[in-house]
Amino acid sequence: MMDRRMHRYSWAWLGLILVTGLSIGYGQASELADTVSAVKPSIVGIGTYLPGRRPPSRLLGTGFVVGDGHHVATNAHVVDIEIDDRKKEQLVVFVGIGNSPRVIQAKIVASEPQHDLALLKVSDRLPAMRLSNRKTVREGENYAFTGFPLGAVLGLYPVTHRGMISSITPMAIPAPSSGQLTAHKIQQLRQPLMVYQLDATAYPGNSGSPLYDPDDGTVVGILNGVYIKSTKEDVLSHPSGISYAIPVRYLRELLARQTGG
Repeated sequence: MMDRRMHRYSWAWLGLILVTGLSIGYGQASELADTVSAVKPSIVGIGTYLPGRRPPSRLLGTGFVVGDGHHVATNAHVVDIEIDDRKKEQLVVFVGIGNSPRVIQAKIVASEPQHDLALLKVSDRLPAMRLSNRKTVREGENYAFTGFPLGAVLGLYPVTHRGMISSITPMAIPAPSSGQLTAHKIQQLRQPLMVYQLDATAYPGNSGSPLYDPDDGTVVGILNGVYIKSTKEDVLSHPSGISYAIPVRYLRELLARQTGG
């Protein structure tokens, strides 16, 4: 009799644990869905617009609105391009979702190649993301990033991925031999930039995407695939699918210098 009663209690506890676990998982998914919905209006495409070109719009990467709503953050390498002024080509941001996004002219107002960050200014006021005040993140924490990983062939449709902070690691790594040590690499080894390594795959179009807290949408980093991988993984013949992010504190400093805040 006692064995049957204990058996029923065991199954009851197991059922409660399963239901609780499923409820927690659903709650976390629901919170992320709410956060993504709130974040998406702040995500913009970075590119150029040239009348007469087919197609006239060219997407180069991702950016996100910060500060007073008139500034857009992205990677410096995304906007390190030649603009054909003679043909009236313009640096622009693409706002909205679908096949007919708004095209807003942008101007580079600050650039910091050392951290591969750039600030653009636009005339329209757009919804801005909040920058986290945390000094760093912790390994094992989960974050999300939203951007345009594969361009905009079928229209402007932001894509969200999740990733865990696998490591907080120096951007530069030692070269296998002294012959591969350039002056730039020696400087990086002396004062390495600490970046966030993620167990998620980011594509070239994700450059400039915000890495944010899935609970409240505050930005903790800026996705970077090209700039960091060209230094940290240049010893690999086939670079890995892992991704990296620049800590947001460098963006906060850049924005404060630009706006006087």
